[in-house]
Parts: sequence; structure tokens; C-alpha cells
Amino acid sequence: MIGQLETMKFLSQIFLAFLTFCFPLAMAVAQDKTKLRMGVIENSARSISHLGLNIALKRGFMDRENIALEIVPLPGVQFQIEALDKGRVDISHTATPYLIQAVIAGSDTVAITGGLANPVFSVIAKPGIKTYGDLRGKVVGLSLPVDTITLGTLRLFAKAGIAPDAYEARVLVGTPPRVTCLVEVDCAAVPIGQPDDLVLMRKGYEKIGDSLEVIPSLQFNVLAARRAWAHANEDVTTRYVRAIGDAYRFMNDPANRADVVALIAEATRAPIDIAAEIYAYYFEPYRGIMPRRGEINMEGMSSVVSLMHEGGEIAAPLPDASRFVDLTFLEKAGLQ
Repeated sequence: MIGQLETMKFLSQIFLAFLTFCFPLAMAVAQDKTKLRMGVIENSARSISHLGLNIALKRGFMDRENIALEIVPLPGVQFQIEALDKGRVDISHTATPYLIQAVIAGSDTVAITGGLANPVFSVIAKPGIKTYGDLRGKVVGLSLPVDTITLGTLRLFAKAGIAPDAYEARVLVGTPPRVTCLVEVDCAAVPIGQPDDLVLMRKGYEKIGDSLEVIPSLQFNVLAARRAWAHANEDVTTRYVRAIGDAYRFMNDPANRADVVALIAEATRAPIDIAAEIYAYYFEPYRGIMPRRGEINMEGMSSVVSLMHEGGEIAAPLPDASRFVDLTFLEKAGLQ
């Protein structure tokens, strides 16, 4: 009996020693985060389009999904899909037309979750310029021809009866170069989003119109990955999508208004009253500018295809929007 007790005591000590050694090791393994490289354009890193990502990081949604996100700065919109195709990043934030353009050219990239859906781009003009007609013979700063910012602005001009040869179009990629051209150089008008349009209007610049007048539904940008990579890494892709979706849910909840306004101000460096104005315009009432939970607006994807065709970037017959999207991960996360 004594021998049995001694044996049991000895075995218990071994078991406790095993737990002492293995439990911290197991915890360390559990706490090891999956590393993901995400491509983000340097010029737009502080724009409203990255609010969902900022919330996912700052409110711990990526941590909860056990993801360590490495932000990889990219020099411009033309490098977003290229970085994916060359394996430099795992996921990339991209304006939808560049994704469509790349897929038609043979890229394996697909949208896996939605970003900024239907942004408001205001045509902001120098003081004293009050109508589209006032832009005849002047310089107008636009983005690249394929960009929905350019395509939407051209649609506004066409609605006002202003032909492309009535003004001098200048390609300026990114909000900072367009604002600089408007304020410091010779641009008579440029399309820009929030908070820059609101800030400039307070300084006496004129708002002639905005994109919501001609584009009621859009999927402006998306988060994309190579289809093969996403399916080979289905679990982490779904976790990433879920973290982004929870960030948008947080953003859309009125109970989080004060927090979201503060995050808008922090991300964009806008004054807090401007940030509050942005929030009110987007969500009070809800205007479809942001997704509700990271979903992809398929009607909005089709609108981008139509805009690109209208701008001469895609020939008929038009491809179906589903070609550029893989809803697998949104569906597994319960978001689509």
C-alpha cells in the first residue's frame, strides 16, 4: 500500500512537472498570431477609405482573430494588384477598377471583402467659380482615366453639358496632389473626398456638385487577395474578413458614435467638428457610403464595370461582376 502511494505521488509529481513545462508552451503557441502582409497606398493611408482598417486594428478585432497585420506601404494605385501577383503582400486594399483591369489581363486576384462602398467625391473649385460652365478653358485635376473618381466626374460634367475638350484635364493621382494643385497651383477645380472638401469649403472654396448625383450605387474599393492563396489559407482569410466586418459593424452602431468620430479625427487629422460632420453625413441617415458589415455590393460592382465601359476602359460584351469577386470568405464569416 505504501509502495502504491509512493508510486502515485511520484506519478503526480511527473504530471505536474509535465503541465508546468507544456502548459506555458501551449499558451505560447496559442498566442502566436498569424502574420499577414497588407498593401496600403502611402498617399491614402490617412484617408477615410481606411477607417474600417483603423478600427479593426485599434479596437482589437485583428487581435481577437489572432492576426498580426503588417502594413506594407505601396507607392501608388498601379502597384496594388501587382504587389499581390508578385507575392509581396497577402492582401491589398485596392480601388475596384484596378482589380477589374488586372483580372481581365489575367490576374488571379479577387475581391474578398468590401471597403468604402459609395464615397462622396465633391467637385471643389477656386473661390468665385460657381458652376461647371465656369470651368471652360481652365485646368481641372482628375485621377487616372480608369479611376471611378475620374469617371464619376466626367459623368457630372456630361450631365452639365461640358464636353471633355472644353477644359484641360490634368492627371493627379491621390488627394494630396489634387488639393495642392487647387490651392497652390493652377487647377480651377478638382474632385476630392472628406475631410478635404469640408475643410476647403470653410475657407471659401466652392462646391459645384458631387458624385452621388450621378452614381447612386458603387463598390468604390475592396480588399483583395489572390484566389489560390486565399483558398489555400481559408481559415486566416475568413478570420481577416470577419475582423474587417466587425469593424464596420462597430462603425455603424449609433452607440459608438463618439468613438468613431474620434477615430475619424485621428485617422484623417481633421478637426473634431469636421469629423462629426462626416459621421452625420454618412450615417444620419445611412447613405450606403460605408458597408454595414464589410459586405460586397454586387450591384455596385456592376456599376464599376458599366462606368469603365462608359469611359472606354472595357469593351463589350461586358463581363459579369461575379468574375471579380469570391464571396466564400464573407459567407463563411456570416457577412454576405
